[in-house]
This record gives sequence, C-alpha cells and structure tokens, in this order.
Amino acid sequence: MDIESINTFMVLAHTKNYTRAADQLFVAQSTITKRINELEKELGFLLFKRTNRSVSLTPAGEHFRIYAEKVIELTDTSLAEISSAQKYDHYIRIGCADSIYEGHLAALILKHRSTHPKDYLKISIGLTEHLLDQIQKDMFDVVFTYLPLHKNSLQCKPYKKDTLVLVTDIKNVKYKKGITVEQLLEEKYLMCNFALQDVGQYIRKLFPKYHQFELEIDDCMKIVPYLLNQDNYTFLPKDMADTYIKEKKLRRVPLIGFTPPVINTYIIYKKQLDDICSKIFKI
Repeated sequence: MDIESINTFMVLAHTKNYTRAADQLFVAQSTITKRINELEKELGFLLFKRTNRSVSLTPAGEHFRIYAEKVIELTDTSLAEISSAQKYDHYIRIGCADSIYEGHLAALILKHRSTHPKDYLKISIGLTEHLLDQIQKDMFDVVFTYLPLHKNSLQCKPYKKDTLVLVTDIKNVKYKKGITVEQLLEEKYLMCNFALQDVGQYIRKLFPKYHQFELEIDDCMKIVPYLLNQDNYTFLPKDMADTYIKEKKLRRVPLIGFTPPVINTYIIYKKQLDDICSKIFKI
C-alpha cells in the first residue's frame, strides 16, 4: 500500500466520479481504476459501490477513509518537517483558538518573525476541543486553548486572562451611559458561543430559558461582520474587541448592574520546547 494509492482513494471518495478524479490527479481514468482495484485487492475488501454514473463508499470504505486521512496528514507533516529541518533553525506547529490569536498571539508572532526569520512557524486556527485532540496526536507542538490539558509529555500553563466587553456598531448610539440586563434582553443579541467556558453558560442564563438567538456562531472573528453597520450586540474578549474599537468600527457598551466572568486561556506545549516557547510567547 503506497501513499499514491491512498491519495487516489481520497480523491475518488471526494469526487465520487472516476472521470473527475482522473482530471483532478492529471492521470488517465484507467489509472484510477487500476490503483483502486489494486488497493482493494491488497486490503481484501471493497472500498466503493460502483454504478454507471458514480461511486460511493462502502461501510468498510468509510472506515478506511478515517485511516487514510491520518496517513496522508502524518505523511505531509513528516515530509514538511524533514524539508524544513534543512532550511530553518526551528520548525514549530502552532494551533490556536481564533480570539486568542487575534487578541494575543498575532503581534508576538509578527515581532518574532522580524527578529528570527530562520524559524518556521506553521499556524492553524481551530476550536479548543480539536486543538487538544490534535496535540495529543502529535499534530501540533504548541496550542493555545480555553481549557487546560495535563499530560506527562506536555507542559500546560495559564497564558492570559481576558475580560468580556459588550460591543455594537460605532454608529449605534443607544446606551452610551450603559445598559442593564433587562435592556439587553430587548435588543438583538448575537451569540458568540463560548461553550467550553463558564462564560457561555453565563451569557445564556442572562436570557430566558430556551431563548433562540437570531445568530449563533462559535468563531468570534466571524461574528464581527454581523455587527458592522447594524444595531446588533455581542460580547467579545476585550483584547480582540479593542482592535475594532481603535479602528472606530465598534463601540464598547458599559454594563450596569452585571459583570461577565473572566476568560482563562492556556498554553500547552511539548516540554522540550520550553526555551523556545518562553522566547516567542513571553511565558
């Protein structure tokens, strides 16, 4: 079983069509057929159900796809590391939650790049649960998350504390002196889901049970366009919101009679990277 056959399997599983798979891989359709037939013969089971117009994965094929994804990801990562080792002083794979990146990490990495151009930093933005899973599978060297992870092979430290601020479009002039919970309930609140923190539950409890928000999203960055030029409201981490406030795109709305909880963030990394992480991320 070679990586070329596995990659062909993945392309065909995605396109569900031999002709489109051949076009995508720049080979003849007969080559796709041959590779899949040889792979199925080696595995001892069928990967696809074939019809005249398309193909679909068998139950065994669905299970094999999970394995194939991991093989391709590990192969690509390993080859990239080997290649980078010849060119760079350090090769570091970083995973980060979006608001942590915007609020804390972007400026540090920009500064480090200007002083250490021979360091290779590969940055991926993701959700906390995914990041914790991936660093345990050796897909990342360091992650920034909203939850801690304690394992013998990893170092976990508190990173930053973020306060939440209520924001709206800069042109929305209501509640300049502050807003109460009762007034907030009457406005169009968009839910940025902090489900991995007590923060999310706190915000939900401000609203009636089973309240349906007009928009709910789990990525803070993606909620900002729904605030601009509209009379909508949401809570954002202060360090992230400050960027838009300084650019005069959003306005902070003072709170009257209630205070949201603090957001704790963590840095988790391989213990052998203690020195380099201390330099880059100022821990």
